[in-house]
Amino acid sequence: MLKDSRLGLLLALLFAASMWFYVQRVLVPYQKADAAAHGRPRGNLSDLYPRWLGTRELLLRHRDPYSPEVTREIQSGYYGRPLDPGRIDDPKDQQGFAYPLHVIFLLAPTIGLPFPVVQTGFRWLLVTLTLASVLLWLRVLRWRPSIASTAILIVLTFGSYAVVQGIKLQQLTLVVSALLAGCAAALVAGHFSLAGFLLALATIKPQLALPVAGWLMLWAVSDWRRRQLFVWSFALTTAIFLAASEYVQPGWLREFRNAVAAYRQYTGGAGSLLDVLTTPWLGKILAAAAVITVAVKGWQVRHEPHDSAAFSAMLALVLAVTLVIVPSFAPYNQVLLLPAVFLIAISWRDLWSRGGLTRMACGVGLLVVVWPWLASSGLMLASRYLPASSVQRAWTVPLYTSLGIPLVVLGLLSVCAGDRLKTSSKI
Repeated sequence: MLKDSRLGLLLALLFAASMWFYVQRVLVPYQKADAAAHGRPRGNLSDLYPRWLGTRELLLRHRDPYSPEVTREIQSGYYGRPLDPGRIDDPKDQQGFAYPLHVIFLLAPTIGLPFPVVQTGFRWLLVTLTLASVLLWLRVLRWRPSIASTAILIVLTFGSYAVVQGIKLQQLTLVVSALLAGCAAALVAGHFSLAGFLLALATIKPQLALPVAGWLMLWAVSDWRRRQLFVWSFALTTAIFLAASEYVQPGWLREFRNAVAAYRQYTGGAGSLLDVLTTPWLGKILAAAAVITVAVKGWQVRHEPHDSAAFSAMLALVLAVTLVIVPSFAPYNQVLLLPAVFLIAISWRDLWSRGGLTRMACGVGLLVVVWPWLASSGLMLASRYLPASSVQRAWTVPLYTSLGIPLVVLGLLSVCAGDRLKTSSKI
């Protein structure tokens, strides 16, 4: 696709258009019809809303955002009415304020605006941040594709189900992804203080940011004299957030911990991707093995300079492993796979030439990743000849490989990143 720029761009635009068509004309109409049939409420369904309302209630009215009363008000906006435990078809997700309290400092400038205005502005912010993420990861990997190839990568990113879902749901994961990309780019450029600040901001989603933070702390202390600014910046920013949060809402950390525990309970344990694909017991063993493997690799390359090939490859590997071990398998989290996918694209020729087994893995991986676009294109074509209700009944087809995408990307990345992790040469 990247070789023939015109054909590649045309195909990328087709794929992106088909994915947006699938979400707008197939998935959402099906969900609305299914909700109406079962009496399930539908409000603004914005993942930003619980955080925004909790921030507004705390800062303007001094109410506890983790309280059951604020949770019910959140439900009134998010679902259109408070959830009723007596209705078996009501959603299980209570949509409480299950975030670290310092998220309020990011949202504070918006609390004086009507939420529809905030929604519109935030949607465009997510578009801008996602575009920035693509460009920043290209810089981190020192990949300089042509303008046409860069356009193809941008179009495919915005046409991926992960990004489409993230924008539609207004998910803060896209913000965190951009912050992590900014942190990586700052590190590669040698701006350690800025990198520590951006990483601290990314901890509004600790399950996504802390694995990266763990590796980067190990890397930083391994050359303390040169890298200590990164540690001090991260630690100081985090300390300010924690202290300010405690000042605004004393005891918030305990409430946050309770909110997370409650979330895991009413979502059935919120297991990891490995738990879902295997069993909770086996999934934890596999997750532990993945963490140990990455820890060993991280230890081996801890002395690599910030602008080395091994450093950037390790970042991509940590993010890819994070996606399979965190207690969440939402597709929008797959935006964190961007650096891994870019590394695989850079190394594609080498992967393809390694032999029959690797070539077969490449073929399977390509099919798994491309399948959502192929299926959504098929549904878009079918919509010209079939009734909308018939097309909507096939709403699951583009999602068949969703759970497999992180695993095949991680597998191919493990192969192509091997050479980078063995060398200390600069990119």
